Amino acid sequence: MSNPNQQIKKIAVFTSGGDAPGMNACIRAVVRSSVHFGMEVFGIHGGYQGMIENDIHPMDASSVANIIQYGGTILKTARSKEFMTPEGRKKAFNNLKSHGIDAIVAIGGNGTYTGALKFNEEYQIPIVGCPGTIDNDLFGTDFTIGFDTAINTAMDAVDKIRDTADAHDRVFFIEVMGRHSGHIALYAGIGGGAEGIFIPEKDNEFEDIIDSYEKKSRNKKFSIFVVAEGDEDGHAFDIAKKFQDVFPNIDSRVTVLGHIQRGGKPSANDRILASRIGAHAVKALTEGNTNVAIGVINNEISFTPFQDAIYNKKSINENLWIMNDILTR
Repeated sequence: MSNPNQQIKKIAVFTSGGDAPGMNACIRAVVRSSVHFGMEVFGIHGGYQGMIENDIHPMDASSVANIIQYGGTILKTARSKEFMTPEGRKKAFNNLKSHGIDAIVAIGGNGTYTGALKFNEEYQIPIVGCPGTIDNDLFGTDFTIGFDTAINTAMDAVDKIRDTADAHDRVFFIEVMGRHSGHIALYAGIGGGAEGIFIPEKDNEFEDIIDSYEKKSRNKKFSIFVVAEGDEDGHAFDIAKKFQDVFPNIDSRVTVLGHIQRGGKPSANDRILASRIGAHAVKALTEGNTNVAIGVINNEISFTPFQDAIYNKKSINENLWIMNDILTR
């Protein structure tokens, strides 16, 4: 296949915001798809900050050999306060211009998309986004790159903690990532057979779980609860204390999984998702699409304007929440 949009000759790719397993697979797909279309490709190291500091280097097919199985990102990632200023963005654009870069693939989350939208408005450089975040909170795709690996990491931890909870007849509160989103908690909680799940999108979980626990406590001596860090009832330590106040005789413990959820080898699902999205990001640019986020909805590639991807809230799967309520009663 030839490049149908001959105006684009040089593409840059970068990762920004929190790292997510599968980002390397996405970088690989962008680089090799660019080579396929006969374009030069550059890697920007350190996200928007690297763009400002001119940390921009040519890449080729061999640059991305043997990286698909690794977590993190070979291009590194960072958050840049300087890029939020007009002066910072101007410096970034001048650096891109000095390399002759015509278009950008931005891999990251909501903040990455916000920066891309502003940059495009000011300098009209074509940009497409790839949803790289473990939180699965981006509108315009069923799943984000890194989410599947993160929930499997969390679920594995739940399984291990369940063993020690059972051995000691303890109640464990396991905190997972999700400051504004309960997707990780919901999936890991259901997959791990938790007795209760606390997420920011729902209210009154504490009252419902207290009621359920009272009914079960005579027959079951241990329990597992999964808590999203942004739940309105507080962090896992806060919820565990409230729980202990209601049931002073229980033996409770708290485990905060933290950044272990960001690392590790990406799952097959994340590698395939990232590869599809990265390849279609380049294809979209060659076809003249810009200011869009690439996603997969119902197993089909989708294009969502940055404006919608940034400002539309992605809700949790209500059917899963209802099913969870049934299975934990």
